[in-house]
Amino acid sequence: MTNTKAADPALDAPRDVGAHVHDEPLVLGDTTLHSRLLVGTGKYASFEETRDALAISGTDCVTVAVRRVNLDASKGPSLLDFVDRERYRILPNTAGCYDVATAVRTAHLAREILDTKLVKLEVLGDERTLLPDPVGTLEATRVLVEDGFDVLVYCSDDPRLAVALEQAGATSVMPAGSPIGSGQGVLNPNAIRITLELVSCPVIVDAGVGTASDVALAMELGVAGVLLNTGIASAREPLRMAAAMRDACRAGRNAFLAGRIPRKLYANASSPVEGVIASGS
Repeated sequence: MTNTKAADPALDAPRDVGAHVHDEPLVLGDTTLHSRLLVGTGKYASFEETRDALAISGTDCVTVAVRRVNLDASKGPSLLDFVDRERYRILPNTAGCYDVATAVRTAHLAREILDTKLVKLEVLGDERTLLPDPVGTLEATRVLVEDGFDVLVYCSDDPRLAVALEQAGATSVMPAGSPIGSGQGVLNPNAIRITLELVSCPVIVDAGVGTASDVALAMELGVAGVLLNTGIASAREPLRMAAAMRDACRAGRNAFLAGRIPRKLYANASSPVEGVIASGS
């Protein structure tokens, strides 16, 4: 059974540890975020667990699959009843769309219902792999940009596709670390590195994150943020994992900004010997 109660103070909403370390906010079109961890709302055991995990994660942007949300109050509680609109920016996504027309129609529905021009665009190729369809994704991006959306695009880790999406007007490109829900982490970090060199819009790793070290690795590459869902929601203790992901995102970001030491083949003593008087001299 999933434990939905945070029994450890370490799981509470994040303290302002390291607040003296300056960092710029994440700007996505007209939206400014102060957390670089974006969190999904699917697969949790209950709406209450969703609410608590979001709070612990420290995120200020949550994704909502519009086509899977109950919008009819007569049919019972809705996920949206448990997401504080004063606290979080809602990022609607077009999850479950397999063609351009459906994705565009879903984005327009989300804008009308949620009063936001932010959208996470997904145009998937098939139900088994859930890999993005690159041609449909590029076409839908062009349409939605023309329609006035700030489009965050879920895509493959192909750097050239990322360039084409940015040229089409994407607000952010969101290459998959690995297949959706696979928990394999970032399988091709070099592709992410090349993408970061080729585009100037924010790059957010989306999909495939399994644990905190995956988030830290992604952030250490220099990406602007990480979007995840299953890594928290399907963990044995989702609330504890929410805390881990929160801390990993911050640690990875700070490590990137600080700059890692170069890798060397041989040892390099951390304590200098110059000036040390030899024993017995």
